[in-house]
Amino acid sequence: MQVVPAGPGRFAVRGGLTFRTARAAVETGIRLFGASTATALEADLSGVGAADSAGLAVLIEWLAWAHRNSRHLALTNVPHAIRAIARISEVEGLLAGG
Repeated sequence: MQVVPAGPGRFAVRGGLTFRTARAAVETGIRLFGASTATALEADLSGVGAADSAGLAVLIEWLAWAHRNSRHLALTNVPHAIRAIARISEVEGLLAGG
């Protein structure tokens, strides 16, 4: 799993967002988001392969961090698997609201 800068306030997420990578994903994302001077951030998830409920937890943690730090985080290209889990968990609106 990688989170890499992709322009001012933009980040590309690549690899798996799973139980195995969740902790590193949360920490890496928050570190990079915090280092950005942009108040509007975007995480492009088009490079995410495997994803499970831990991946959803990562995205919710990133959104919570953004809210606590007066930032707006838009999540783009959220994988179908994460959207399906969010829908079943009745938190899909959190992903859309970023």
